[in-house]
Amino acid sequence: MKEVQPIKGFSKLDKESKIKWLLENYANNPDEALNMLKGYWHSSEEAQKLHDEFIENTISNYYLPFGVAPNFKINGSMYTIPMAIEESSVVAAAAKAANFWMDRGGFKAQVLSMVKMGHVHFTWEGVSANEISKFFSDNEEKLWTATESLTQNMRIRGGGILGMELRDKSDLEPSYFQLEVKFDTRDSMGANFINSCLETIAKEWKLLGQSSNLGGEINIIMSILSNFTPECVVRAEVECAIDEINEGSGIENIEFAEKFVRALRIADVEPYRAVTHNKGIMNGVDAVIIATGNDFRATEACAHAYASKSGSYKSLTHATADDGKFKFWIDLPLSVGTVGGITTLHPMVKFAHELLGNPNAEELMKIVAVAGLAQNFSAVRSLITSGIQKGHMKMHLLNILNQLEATDSEKEQIIEYFKDKVVSFSATIEVFTKIRGLVAKN
Repeated sequence: MKEVQPIKGFSKLDKESKIKWLLENYANNPDEALNMLKGYWHSSEEAQKLHDEFIENTISNYYLPFGVAPNFKINGSMYTIPMAIEESSVVAAAAKAANFWMDRGGFKAQVLSMVKMGHVHFTWEGVSANEISKFFSDNEEKLWTATESLTQNMRIRGGGILGMELRDKSDLEPSYFQLEVKFDTRDSMGANFINSCLETIAKEWKLLGQSSNLGGEINIIMSILSNFTPECVVRAEVECAIDEINEGSGIENIEFAEKFVRALRIADVEPYRAVTHNKGIMNGVDAVIIATGNDFRATEACAHAYASKSGSYKSLTHATADDGKFKFWIDLPLSVGTVGGITTLHPMVKFAHELLGNPNAEELMKIVAVAGLAQNFSAVRSLITSGIQKGHMKMHLLNILNQLEATDSEKEQIIEYFKDKVVSFSATIEVFTKIRGLVAKN
């Protein structure tokens, strides 16, 4: 790579100038790269301008496939779930699980709690914890009052600040304390609302502290929401008779149920398995989160922290097979929004919400959790029966053929060949070279 000199004022350049500088300095074939970038621009100038303004320094759009998984029966209602993801087998696995459970009562889901939180992190040197605790009790009402103009609209919708507590963290960091504030943000994910409230509380807290007779030095370190939401949790579950659990997978029902439960217990005690297990759950969760314009990074971070809350990283899903009943469920911490952000701006996001019947935040939480549970069911089912590669590689076959630049005719022949065979990259290469009349290199 050639040495490139730093550039000042890049963000102030127009899009064409940014692309010109970028391609001149980094592209192997600038003309080809320019055509590729422009090929992903929206055909509507208005729509492209909207996409350009989502972030800074936009030069093009990055496409993910937008698919749907139909036939999800959730609490008695039918849904077609939108999923934005590039991994080949995810949508197929979700749809397969939806069909399986549709005939067995469907999925049940309920929101267990909707509390989100944030913290004012501060130090107060030279003042005891007891003195700070009494000072907080004496002045808590003033902190609530300081936020009234910010919380007015949220309170009208039934949300707002739910509570405040002083947390003594000085055993972890000298003189370190928190004001922990709990929120209900209704149908909004609420990040901006929470952060604005916290910054207002922090400002008032510092002014009160400085004007007190306690002395010492109060210092606000930061005020920020937490993406860990262990009190904003949704449960999704399925159950059926053990006699109905195993459909065409080649083993007896009771053996299937017992192996399934044992597989989840392994994920509960073995972190090496748990990480892969939970990643599969998040395949389904993230795909819906992205499609509906929510924050998949926050969702991921929260889910993995929740999986570690016991001190060891564990499975997010659980199963039992007792008294003739198979039960399978997930408790998932989720903070999602159906208003605000890009939910009313991005056309595909708006369409995703329309597909789901324009759900509120609680309804969307249920749908997302169900998608994760469905994904996990299909994955574990494959693992304990035919193995994960059989289905996954069949879905990946087209990706391999596209890498090989196979023609439509060649694709048809190769797909037909693998109908009753396990797909692998090497086997695909071998069949491809024979069909094309090439000699495979050793």
